[in-house]
Amino acid sequence: MNSRLAATALPLAAAFALAACGAEPEETAYEVDATDEGGGELIVTQPDPDAVPVDTPDTPMTNVPEEGAPADNGQADTE
Repeated sequence: MNSRLAATALPLAAAFALAACGAEPEETAYEVDATDEGGGELIVTQPDPDAVPVDTPDTPMTNVPEEGAPADNGQADTE
């Protein structure tokens, strides 16, 4: 009798476990609670007298070489 109950209860318990784990979670929807009032314009602030001065490097911009172009070894010409 016990083996017959175990043979019935074990697959039933496994089916319930799989059904509980297999359920897809609800998709979370996020809503933005802000509006763009700038109209796409650049917003500039007044200089802060207490701000820390920052020196940015003046590095020249270079284009990425096209595919198949010979690679630059990173050394500048000194001629």
